[in-house]
Amino acid sequence: MAELADMLSTHLKDPEAGWSMGTFGAIAEFHQDPGEALVVDAPEMFCRATERGGVRIDPACVADLVPVAYEALSPRAHRWSHAVALCLPEGDARREARALLTELGPDEGAIRPGDRHGILFDMGLSLPQCDFCIRTEDIALLEVMRRCVGRSLFEADNPAMQAILKAHPHRVAVTAIGRVEVYQKIGGPDTGGISPPGPHTHVLPQLLRSGRTHSANTPIPPGLLPLGSLHPGNPVVGPMGEERGFDPHLHERFRGLLECYGNASTVAVKADLIAALARNDHPQNFACPNDRSARAAMRVGLRQQEHLARQGGDDRRLATVLAWRAVYDRAVDAADIDDEAPGH
Repeated sequence: MAELADMLSTHLKDPEAGWSMGTFGAIAEFHQDPGEALVVDAPEMFCRATERGGVRIDPACVADLVPVAYEALSPRAHRWSHAVALCLPEGDARREARALLTELGPDEGAIRPGDRHGILFDMGLSLPQCDFCIRTEDIALLEVMRRCVGRSLFEADNPAMQAILKAHPHRVAVTAIGRVEVYQKIGGPDTGGISPPGPHTHVLPQLLRSGRTHSANTPIPPGLLPLGSLHPGNPVVGPMGEERGFDPHLHERFRGLLECYGNASTVAVKADLIAALARNDHPQNFACPNDRSARAAMRVGLRQQEHLARQGGDDRRLATVLAWRAVYDRAVDAADIDDEAPGH
């Protein structure tokens, strides 16, 4: 537990790291910029907030957390994504999964003391492991929300969603391990149709209809539910999915997390791959795994080895890696890819 607690508090202080809580199709993300002013700074209590958003992990839950580190393919052939899913046993993770707009009262658990008089409404998205809420003290919005309590936000004649999009209330994703809060505007007409940089939320009805608790490409062991994720700095992708020159330091940092918290079999596949490349084995002689997660791990490993060879100016190693990629990573299977922007 001490090792996990130290890892969490260290990453809370790292502006390269992002955090998210929610479920497949409804997620709240916290990001901070280097040097950004903090309004709550308590990494030893797993809590941090800026004027744009905040994250808190309940210290009482840390001993029960099951971290699952993983990497996933990107649709762009030189990229990959990675994260550490923060899980609990399913019985401890599940919430009420309210299907209708519900008023919950003053948000006494708000990260910033000044927000604790705001009224919290569960949006009623039927999420198994997250209460996805809005919080407001806006009189006009409160009037609309209270009129619509007990109705689905997705009813054709329900004015609540349009009122939310117009008023830009705080969004709060509450789980059994903590919460992420977003104070910025909702991505939409008022933001040019895109999510603002930094903390933001996504509610995507087409994904919610799938009923999944997480992406099919997130290798969560049976019996667990992911409630949130840590998104350490990615060596090839910036915080909002932008291009980044390969950063070997960030690559090495996540390699340590993967070895500590990742699936042992996929870690072993990457180790076998690196050993085979060092021996200059022929790619056809490699025992390519049939398991989807292991196959993706091998392909991610080849992409990483290409970046390392290019950065080191090792033309012989690069030629070997490219020959292997021609066999095992020629094209991206849509079934094996994941979003490359953290948390999305």
